[in-house]
Amino acid sequence: MERRTQEGYSSTCYNIADVVDKAQAVCRALEQEYGRPRWQRRESLIDELIATILSQNTTAKQADKAFRALKERFGDWGSVRDCPLDELAEAIRVGGLAEQKARSIKAVLDAICADQGRLDLEWLSTMPDEEALKFLQSFPGVGRKTAACVLMFGLGRPVMPVDTHVYRIAVRVGLIPPQSVDRAHDVFQSLVPPEMIYSCHVNMVAHGRRVCKARNPNCHKCVLRVYCDAYQKSQCEAVL
Repeated sequence: MERRTQEGYSSTCYNIADVVDKAQAVCRALEQEYGRPRWQRRESLIDELIATILSQNTTAKQADKAFRALKERFGDWGSVRDCPLDELAEAIRVGGLAEQKARSIKAVLDAICADQGRLDLEWLSTMPDEEALKFLQSFPGVGRKTAACVLMFGLGRPVMPVDTHVYRIAVRVGLIPPQSVDRAHDVFQSLVPPEMIYSCHVNMVAHGRRVCKARNPNCHKCVLRVYCDAYQKSQCEAVL
């Protein structure tokens, strides 16, 4: 069998065409289980950016509480930018890492104002994906996952955010080899058709929270077990 490779794969372990087929089969299986979520614009791009910063290293529930508290306390992003750091940290404390996130939020808002002269990111809709990713990642505390979330959730762009759930499932199933999460974004994105990226991400996050958990995954209830390298390996080891 001819083995074609690309960056992020070992030439001895992966046939790229097979992996692409497998990735699409995984996406379809998840859509059958969870449905096919459709993208809808939720917030402004600055709202998406700040909400994503607040979601780092915490649960979705706590991040939502922190975002609502922030909006209720200050009302607009100009007031957030101008408020004392300790006041901002107190407002978002429910989300965890309050001081660190408060510094990141103020630094990002300052950077947007310095670059644009106003608190606005809507013009990103006119930029190509790679340029927009690069621009967002120039902000303090904004990495590839955060930038990808802003573009995918905020603009419906086919840019795959690889969070801890997506990475865990992709590695266990055998779609990508273990590697840095930053590198995994481009590798995994290249396997998924653009029109399936949004549903794939949303459904993988749901599946990671409910079934393919970091500890004690519920493999016997997993709709992906027929495709899953980790599951097949565990079954072979159980027989031996």
